[in-house]
Amino acid sequence: MSIPTTTVSELPDDAVMVDVREADEWAAGHAPNAVHIPLGELPGRLGELPESDDTVGIVCRMGGRSARAVQWLVMQGYDVANVEGGMLEWERAGKAVVADGDARII
Repeated sequence: MSIPTTTVSELPDDAVMVDVREADEWAAGHAPNAVHIPLGELPGRLGELPESDDTVGIVCRMGGRSARAVQWLVMQGYDVANVEGGMLEWERAGKAVVADGDARII
């Protein structure tokens, strides 16, 4: 099964995404409009997925966990895409990263 993907450059700076990283990674730095649902909690928190007419990006640090999330969500009927390169690529592209303290991607 091929996994739908999108690139950081294809996403607007204010993209609504789902970040499936762990709490410490999220706290260290995330996209401003991202929704935090750790990968392991995804099945029980489907109601928290953002409603959008557009494909929703799913992001992690580099793309591995989000690829698993996308594969599963597509099988559930969701219109989602894996963000290639993850938050590391988001940060490299100069997009905004917000955090509780100094923003960095860990």
